[in-house]
Amino acid sequence: MNHDVLAAELHGLRERVTGITDTLLAANDGMLILADTSDRLDTEIISALAAADLGIARRTSEVAGQGAFRQSIVYNSGGCMAVYAVGALALMVVLGDEGLNVTRLHQETQPAIERINSILTAA
Repeated sequence: MNHDVLAAELHGLRERVTGITDTLLAANDGMLILADTSDRLDTEIISALAAADLGIARRTSEVAGQGAFRQSIVYNSGGCMAVYAVGALALMVVLGDEGLNVTRLHQETQPAIERINSILTAA
């Protein structure tokens, strides 16, 4: 797995979308793969919690009969956290401040997720 290429994808997403503060990739089980975050975050805890969110959201999508899960967004008083499925094996977390351009985030994440998934499955 090419960590430099994955890091470039995460960094590029941060540059293209106003308001992104932190990004990380994790396996579906919550094991951290790569983080582009500030030192203030405990990336292992964020990874584990995002994996739990992903599991619940995937199951909810199945039970509701609405197709495959794509993303989950949690809004809070200081911004938001988005969790995206990256293929069947991983997830991506994007944290943003109150100025996060969520519309732009949705536009930019799908191509990035496809590239990241290709990198992860080629490993």
